[in-house]
This record gives sequence, C-alpha cells and structure tokens, in this order.
Amino acid sequence: MGLAQSDVSEIERGRRKVTSAEVRQRVVEGLGVPAYAQEGGAAGSLPVAGLGLPGAMPDEDLLARVTGVVEAAHRVDAATLDWLDRLLAEHRRAEDFIGSRPLVSVMREQLRTVVGLHAGARGELADRVVRLAAEHAQFLAWMAQDQDDTAAGLAWFDRSHEWALEAGDADMAATTLNMKAHMAWSKGRALRCVRLAEASQWSAPGSSLSVQGMAAQMAGRGHALMGETDSAHRLLDQAQELVSRAAEQPGEGPAWMYFYDENWFTLQRGMACLHLREWQAAVRHLSRGLRSMPDTYRRDKTWYRACLAHAYAEAGEAEQALATALAAVPDASEVGRPHSWNELHTTAASLTRHRARESRPLLAALRERD
Repeated sequence: MGLAQSDVSEIERGRRKVTSAEVRQRVVEGLGVPAYAQEGGAAGSLPVAGLGLPGAMPDEDLLARVTGVVEAAHRVDAATLDWLDRLLAEHRRAEDFIGSRPLVSVMREQLRTVVGLHAGARGELADRVVRLAAEHAQFLAWMAQDQDDTAAGLAWFDRSHEWALEAGDADMAATTLNMKAHMAWSKGRALRCVRLAEASQWSAPGSSLSVQGMAAQMAGRGHALMGETDSAHRLLDQAQELVSRAAEQPGEGPAWMYFYDENWFTLQRGMACLHLREWQAAVRHLSRGLRSMPDTYRRDKTWYRACLAHAYAEAGEAEQALATALAAVPDASEVGRPHSWNELHTTAASLTRHRARESRPLLAALRERD
C-alpha cells in the first residue's frame, strides 16, 4: 500500500484516520477490499449476515497472550491452545446453522494463526499445535466438500491426514479417510467409497468406537450405492452396534464427532435405503430421524428433508413429497446449495416421471430461486 509500518499501526489503533482519497484507494486496492465492504456500500448488499458467537472472545489477558504469541513467536502455552480449541468448536456449531460459505475465509485465517504457533511450541504443546492444525484442515476440507469443490476438499483432507499422522492422532487420521469416502459417495463412486472406508478401519485400529462406526456406515452406504443389499445391511448393522456402544460411553469419541449419535445413524440408514430402492424403509428412517434432530442443524436438517421428499416421491406419496419439499426450499436455497438444492430437483424429476401433478408447483418454487 506504500505505507510505513508505523503508519499502519496508527491507523489500526484508531489514532490516525485516512482522509486522503488517494491513500484510501491504495488501501482498498492493496488489501483487495470487496465492493460490499467499501465505504458507501449498501448495508443490504452484504453476502451473509454478521456472525456473533457467544463466548468466542477471550478475556483481555488471554487476548494479549494469543496476540503476543502470534506476533512475537513467544513460547506457546496451554491456555492459548485451549482457547483455540473452543473457538474451533464454536465455528463448527455455527457452520451447522449458517452453512459453510460465511466461514471459509475465517477458518483459513484461523489455520494460519495455528500454524504460526508451531515455531514457539515445545514438547507436548508442539504435538497439540499439529493436532489442532489437522482439525482445522479437516474442517476446511468438509466445507469445500459442502460447496462441491472436490479438488480443494481432497487437498485439505490430504493435509489433515498428514498432520494427524505426525501428531499420532488415530481418530483424525481415520476421520479424514471416512470423509474422503463420503466425498466419493457424493460423486457416485461406490467402490472408492467402500475402499476408503475399509482403509479407515485397517489403518487406524486404535480409533474410537464412534469413528469406527462411521467407517462401517460409510462402507455400508458404498455397498448400497452398488445395489448390494446383503453387504449393505450387514455393515449398517455392524455400524449400529458400534454407535450404540459409543453412546454408552459419553465423551468416548473425538470432539468433532459431537453430531454422530444413534439418531444421526438412523438418518444415514435412511439414505442407504434410498440407494437400495427400499422407499418405505427410507421414509420411516428419515422421518424418525428428522423428528429428533435439533433445529440448530439447519443445513443438515434441510438435506435430510430433501432426501425424505425424494423417498416420498419414489414411494408414490406425491402429496407428502410436495409438502416436504416445499418446506425445505427456503433453507435449501440459502444454506443447502448445491447438495440439498440438487436433491430437491431430483425429487421434482421423480414426480414428473411418475406423472404426478405435484411436480408443477415444486418446479415453480425451484425456478423462482434458481
């Protein structure tokens, strides 16, 4: 920007204002300030609402410590890493409700902060920094997958897996393979889904029960995608046992598996039934799971509603399919693109194929927001 470091510090601290139009323009261009954030932009033009996370800000002493560690490469302490752990957990919960798009740039910067701590960490704290970096990379990979950016998702999962191995974190190493299996499933690559889920199991035998349960569940979904009913149900039953055992031991799994419980597994089984064309079973599992799913899981609740609408359409229950799909349209448009949105289009196609008149109002609702 052509400004001295001391001048930048004065501006950051509010001790100096930029009044020159020429300097202001250099700041805008140098920082790449987007149009909506420049002075004079309409308040309504912001792409997402502001995000306020209760309890996410540290106290004044801890804020100074975090800032000091990052800026001066002082020795890292446990309190700093504890706070970064909590902050990551808050962002994961926020993403459940607002979706991934508002958080990607935030999490990239947060990961940069975590990586910057490594030089000042020693002993066990250094391992914690690497483990925390692996968790951030895994979250970034998930958000890339949520936005259907396969290349970025795979790259972040690979980075997360490498850091997990370095930190000796079996749960994260297995989770990255489970999530790559999920990505393969979402692209219709059934055999790759099964192989990656199996790799999660044999490569990390020391992983927790919940992570093992996810691996068995992903393998089952891969077999369901291939239409292999017996193998799919056998693996889903195995996953059910593991998830039930994990539920008997609160805190047994890693922090990032907070969502994965018996109710969540019911929803996963419903999706497998969709692949197996067991329409009534899919309706039963998805309906039961959705009834118990908290509204805080807005993005995922929208996805499962879209899947339920699809199941209703294939089961010949056109009125239920339309009502369920229309209820999902607003959230699918706001936080469910592209996956939930595409599933609603699949539902409309199914209704059209069955020559159901309910296809017309659903297509109209989708067209309005397309």
